[in-house]
Amino acid sequence: MTDAVTTARLQDWLRRAAAALSENADYLTQLDSAIGDADHGTNMNRGFTAVTAKLDASAPADIPALFKTVGMTLISSVGGASGPLYGTLFLEMGKNSPADGEMNAADLEKALRAGVAGVVARGHAEAGDKTMIDAFEPALEALSASVASGGSAAEAVTAAAEAAKKGSDATEPLVARKGRASYLGERSAGHIDPGSVSATILLRTLGEALTESAG
Repeated sequence: MTDAVTTARLQDWLRRAAAALSENADYLTQLDSAIGDADHGTNMNRGFTAVTAKLDASAPADIPALFKTVGMTLISSVGGASGPLYGTLFLEMGKNSPADGEMNAADLEKALRAGVAGVVARGHAEAGDKTMIDAFEPALEALSASVASGGSAAEAVTAAAEAAKKGSDATEPLVARKGRASYLGERSAGHIDPGSVSATILLRTLGEALTESAG
């Protein structure tokens, strides 16, 4: 089994993510219709469709270039707050990825941590605000714990995805303190945050890509 996270495996992830976001577009929009602009599913689907089109047209030479391409494409093609936030995630991951062809579990942890830090800096959200950070923060904790105990990249990301799902589910009773949902005040409670769901989808598909391509 190889633990190397290569450009090819990351491209596989992005295609899996695009397929999953397309499949869940209606669900994400349904969630967003309750507490947002009812466009999260449509926006994420459009953004990742554009990402796969970019990859089809020209495969980036290395991991930093891949993440930069994804980030810039999302910023230019996704409406609302999601484009700049997810774009920042990938741009910061690119800046913090090695350019020598592949990453190990610790490199991936560093990149994801930098990416989430970029999202926090841009959106000024923290855990408990009912945003994608409620999925990303527990995911990072689980990721770090797995890497520290010697887990492979696939094992670490799988653990992160499971923690993200729990964090996302836990947004349901929260009152939103950031984003469009915060305008609703107490009425935002009782609904799962759509951004936390899309964040979970990204981590789940990354875990699947790394697990199924290992061997």
